[in-house]
Amino acid sequence: MTWSLLALESTGALGIAIASRFFAVGALCPHGRGVTGALSTQALVNPLYGPLGLDAMARGVDPSRIAADLIASDPGAASRQLHLIDARGRVASHTGSACIDWCGHLTGDGWSVAGNMLAGAEVIEETARAYVEHRGLPFAERLLAAMDAGEAAGGDKRGRQGAALKIWTTEDYPALDLRVDDHHDPLGELRRLHDKSLERFQPFIQCLPSRSNPAGLTDRTAIEAHVEAFHRVRGDRS
Repeated sequence: MTWSLLALESTGALGIAIASRFFAVGALCPHGRGVTGALSTQALVNPLYGPLGLDAMARGVDPSRIAADLIASDPGAASRQLHLIDARGRVASHTGSACIDWCGHLTGDGWSVAGNMLAGAEVIEETARAYVEHRGLPFAERLLAAMDAGEAAGGDKRGRQGAALKIWTTEDYPALDLRVDDHHDPLGELRRLHDKSLERFQPFIQCLPSRSNPAGLTDRTAIEAHVEAFHRVRGDRS
């Protein structure tokens, strides 16, 4: 009922984009942590995989070992789909034998795509192709472009309802966390929210306390100057 793309950008940012014909798919499926990793639990979701998997990645455990341990300890593993990527770009995937066709996964250099109850294998194939081909785009836009390609290839065979986009950089908290819980065009709405987030939210997040600057920016004049600089850079790029 869901497909998702996990990726590690060259900057070290970790991202998840996900879509489904299911309400609030972004609530329980995607999990991540800055400088650690990201994972998505799908099909008959097991949200316990999230904190367990991230804690193991934080200890440096190989994702293949993590996936094997999570599946081995879960009596419902045949009905689960799981994939994960760590901050070194190592990936692992599991698609249970009881997941509903079409179901499966693909992995590549610094990315993983997995889905179930899809129109066909071309959904994840096109998602992966578009992600690789759009390497020149900013990370969030690259993830969105890849999901758009998967949707154009058929997406969830039951239709559309929810989508989410999450990105982590240097912190435990996400640098971007967008959800569309119930919409006739969730990926289109997700892109609209992303574009809206560029106005003030994304530059403001960069002013918050962080590992490198525990106080963050508290002077409003400095915050406004940062927002203006953020837009100048984007204007220079375009």
